[in-house]
Amino acid sequence: MDRFARLAARVLATSEAVVAVTTRGPGGSLSVEPVEYWPARLSTTEPARAALCRHVVHAGELVMVDDLAAWDDGPDLVGAPATGGAFAGVPLFGEKGVLLGVLAVYDGAVRSWDAGNQQDLEDLADAAAAELQLRASAARAHQERLGAELAQQEAEKATGQARQGVQDLRIRLGRSELLLRAAELLANTSGLEEVRRTVSELVSGDLKPAYVGLVLRGEDDMMRRSVDPGSTPVALEEQVPLYALTASWPTAQAARENRVVSVPDRQSLIEGYDPQTVAVFDEMNLASAVCVPLPGTRRPTLGTLVAAWDEPHETDVHERAVLTVIAGYTALAVERALHLDERISVARQLQQAMLTDLPEAAGLELAALYRPAASEDMVGGDWYDAYPLLAGYDAEAGRQPLAVTVGDVTGHNMHAATLMGQARSMLRQADIERANSPAEAIASFERANRHLRTEISGTLVHAHLLPRPHGTWLLRWTNAGHPPPLLARPGHEAELLTEHGRLIHPGIRPRADRHVDERLLEPGDVLLLYTDGLVEHRGVDLDDILGQAALLLSQAATDNAPLDQVIATLADTLAGARHGDDIVLLALRVARQRVR
Repeated sequence: MDRFARLAARVLATSEAVVAVTTRGPGGSLSVEPVEYWPARLSTTEPARAALCRHVVHAGELVMVDDLAAWDDGPDLVGAPATGGAFAGVPLFGEKGVLLGVLAVYDGAVRSWDAGNQQDLEDLADAAAAELQLRASAARAHQERLGAELAQQEAEKATGQARQGVQDLRIRLGRSELLLRAAELLANTSGLEEVRRTVSELVSGDLKPAYVGLVLRGEDDMMRRSVDPGSTPVALEEQVPLYALTASWPTAQAARENRVVSVPDRQSLIEGYDPQTVAVFDEMNLASAVCVPLPGTRRPTLGTLVAAWDEPHETDVHERAVLTVIAGYTALAVERALHLDERISVARQLQQAMLTDLPEAAGLELAALYRPAASEDMVGGDWYDAYPLLAGYDAEAGRQPLAVTVGDVTGHNMHAATLMGQARSMLRQADIERANSPAEAIASFERANRHLRTEISGTLVHAHLLPRPHGTWLLRWTNAGHPPPLLARPGHEAELLTEHGRLIHPGIRPRADRHVDERLLEPGDVLLLYTDGLVEHRGVDLDDILGQAALLLSQAATDNAPLDQVIATLADTLAGARHGDDIVLLALRVARQRVR
């Protein structure tokens, strides 16, 4: 809950956030008590905040107030002037509309909440409510386990108890432990593949089916099988990966009718379903199955959990109960994974859309690469940019001055990706208005960042390339706390351009004395700008990996290899496939043929 509070404060850009849960007081009266309050715990010295949370509980719906001081319909707030500012809160509902608590944010200044703020708060509330429901379920499962353990101890003390009774008790205890493991493991999954693998391991270990599958129902009412590459057999996923909700499959029937569907033997399969279904079961050597619907919070079913055996198997009431509970935990995990996948996908699409194509530049070869972090829940603020400058055009050779940038906005979420787009646009505008030097452009960007309170922080290298005689280019650059660029010349060792200044931060007052460094680039020279995801890896010495990067770039400059291949090789060699951070590379080479 502390993580949800921090996330709410960050996403809605507020100073405070709280997650509180409802409790029952004397006589059954409903009240709300704080669990965690960020950045500090909610205490009795802040009765106004507690009163606002109680108001959301009693309202039972979203409450958004732009100006608390002008709010006439709210509760009697105690402690003015601490009650000024803006407030937004949303109730957290569990199964069957049970009120679990409140997610609320508070800002010390008056502000206007928009539809985006409302959507973000409601999305976070859905996720927080799902997490609370999972924790409550885990607690119930834990109590059930304790009760089963106590019952086992009492049974062992009793004399004359039948062996079958002891065995039944052990089975119940094992299933209680299974449900507890399911609650704990599925609560910590993030992606659909992880959910699928976890469910398969849970069900296979206790009920011992020959096959465990997960089929998800799409918005188009098509059933899509979730594939676990490590499972066997996989014929079902390979032969029928997609089918309609109305199809003659027991999994489709379970989702369509929202009930448990049991196929105890092959004869039941023949009598109830079409020949294709029977043929696929026969090919997989499966003789029986039970299909349990996955209950959704926004629609009746999300899909179906299926367990199948290679011999006739009649599921008893206890097995059905276990599978039904696991299906409930699985449904919550699936909804959380789908929600996360959707937000990550939108953020990455936004990020990719803002990384525009490189311009054509006479006398220069350009190449860029962006690779998102291997972890699906990581979205960063790394970016590159290149665009022509207005002043300094070389009319005789047709060469246009060029600005290039590689930067990294602090953070790994959608907010960081959004700030990256703002930083990129602001720096472009600054270059248009102040094209005399890269330092002036950065200073102008910093002034705008501070004045507009966009709160952008991070690092960047910003450079101007100006055409000079005989095909050369003057490189003028300013480094704001970023990893040093690499310069490689044919037949020479690559050089780290280590000159740098302070990073970008809204809390640091902009100064006009950022240093500009210069270097003349000769035909064949290669310049590489990159973000820290390329060279900073846990357990690897930074100097060693920079040396390796310099060696690879020097070889590429000597061999005159295509730049897109060069940067791809650098990313593959230095970061690998499972890199933990976003990677951006921007490389340019001065044309070897001299321009007259």
